[in-house]
Amino acid sequence: MTVTNKQIQELRQATGAGLMDCKSALTEAKADMDKAVEILRLKGLAGLEKRAGRVAKEGIIEAYIHANNKIGVMVEVNCETDFVARNDKFKEFAHDIALQIAASAPLYVNEEDVPSEVLSKEKKIYKEQAKAEGKPDKVLDKIVEGKVKKYYEEVVLLNQSYVKNPDITILDYLGSFAGSIGENIRISRFVRLELGNA
Repeated sequence: MTVTNKQIQELRQATGAGLMDCKSALTEAKADMDKAVEILRLKGLAGLEKRAGRVAKEGIIEAYIHANNKIGVMVEVNCETDFVARNDKFKEFAHDIALQIAASAPLYVNEEDVPSEVLSKEKKIYKEQAKAEGKPDKVLDKIVEGKVKKYYEEVVLLNQSYVKNPDITILDYLGSFAGSIGENIRISRFVRLELGNA
């Protein structure tokens, strides 16, 4: 089956991956767009894991103030080289992450940042809720596991759906972007201020 330029462009817009990556993913997926997205996501995450060991000590701090001047965000995004840190695409990525934080108000960058006492408390609440709803003991752990996953999707930046493309998570976006740049890209930390919320 022939892959058209229109399909390649469509996939590129949906994922932000490079042209050749999109073409090979569509070819591998026999022009099935959903399958091609999945292939790119898997490659992006695999590439992200490979690059994760490399030191990312360059980067920028991006600041964003929402139009109403009531929400402000500062985020540190790291890369391996100063050359990439000065790149417009890198700056755009950092800006997108700041927008995400402003819009979705995460509390942590990744799952490992969630304090164990916070997680224990959440699990206890979910278990009590399930018991109160009369759920059998044998399914309690499964229910708690599902609710913890949902909790992570709400409060962990990398697990959140990307506001500009809800079909992917911020981790997917990070993997795709890091793949296109060819460096280890890391979102290190952020601060989000909302007027009146101390």
